[in-house]
Amino acid sequence: MSGHSKWATTHRQKAIVDAKRGAVFTKLGNMIAIAARGGVDPAMNPGLALAIEKAKSANMPLANIQRAIDRVADKNAAALEEIVYEGYGPGGVGIIVEVATDNKNRTYPEVRTALTKNGGTMADAGSVLFQFTRKGVIRVAATGEDALLTILDAGAEDAVEENGGLTVYTEMKDLAKVRTAIVEAGLTVEDAELQYVANNDVPVDDKETARKLLKVLDALEDLDDVVNVHTNGDITAEVDD
Repeated sequence: MSGHSKWATTHRQKAIVDAKRGAVFTKLGNMIAIAARGGVDPAMNPGLALAIEKAKSANMPLANIQRAIDRVADKNAAALEEIVYEGYGPGGVGIIVEVATDNKNRTYPEVRTALTKNGGTMADAGSVLFQFTRKGVIRVAATGEDALLTILDAGAEDAVEENGGLTVYTEMKDLAKVRTAIVEAGLTVEDAELQYVANNDVPVDDKETARKLLKVLDALEDLDDVVNVHTNGDITAEVDD
């Protein structure tokens, strides 16, 4: 399946160990608070269970996790709004920006500035999103045919071997179920979440364009209100660190 960019994988791993841990915890707390709207018991709310697991893997303190859950019942807490912004990056690639914000009048200008200052542009609603499909994406620390067959037997749509592991794709509604089946089969799940997966990759093989695209993506990721960034740009050019 197309669309799981190597940028997304490496930067999600980078975020876990990022020195700006407070910003990472803010993002994770927002994800938990939004997921908790579907119920505060993770045993009954698979989305919340996944968000909590992600936070724990980033060593987020349990007290922080509980505070994020408690925001649902706190009438004094600012209400969080989920918004998806669309844009174009260098080379004309599509970019999807997921945010969780209590003030979209603050967040929209921040996203726009991160794009335009780094060679990108905002796009009209729907003009980029149709190039992506919402999928469950699971990262499994395994390779080989046996692992692949186990994953497919667990109900996955597809799996691709890349970066020393397997990237697994599921239908949105099947994410938690497939993740549980993979774990019960004895495989190690490193990450599991919903993503906007590109229907088709756009190769970025020019070194300068690739460098500019990475700069845009990093600028967006650095915004506190941004939960996830997705692109259909497949960077094939060698870019210096």
